[in-house]
Amino acid sequence: MEIKIREVVVSDYTEVVFLWNDVLGVRTVNIETFRVTMENMNKDGNYKTFVALFENDVVGFVSIVQALSVGDLIGYLHIQGLAVKKELQNSGIGTKLLRHTENYAKEMGISSIILCSGFKRTDAHAFYVHNGYDKDSYCFDKVIKPD
Repeated sequence: MEIKIREVVVSDYTEVVFLWNDVLGVRTVNIETFRVTMENMNKDGNYKTFVALFENDVVGFVSIVQALSVGDLIGYLHIQGLAVKKELQNSGIGTKLLRHTENYAKEMGISSIILCSGFKRTDAHAFYVHNGYDKDSYCFDKVIKPD
């Protein structure tokens, strides 16, 4: 299976939104919010989204941001999302997306990558551990409602 990885383009947005919804279960992502977010991310310059293509179809993606950290001048990469179509999971596509991210980090002189994964996504946890990622912390979040 020949997989190509490249940066996301506008014509990929519908498929990437489908993956955010179907695989990651993030129902707040829709084509309009994704388009606006991508425009803002592109302006910022610290964000990248790469898609995995099989026969010119989007079959996976990884979205990353280079974040700053006190004590680390270059910072680290934070994987914000990684998903592969359900029917193509366990075929090496996710690993190729991770390797692409790791190579990008090396090119940027970044030596650390972090990510968060929901408690119930135990298959994803095993995937990350299998790919050399350490389970070394918890992620916490809180929804802040406007007054």
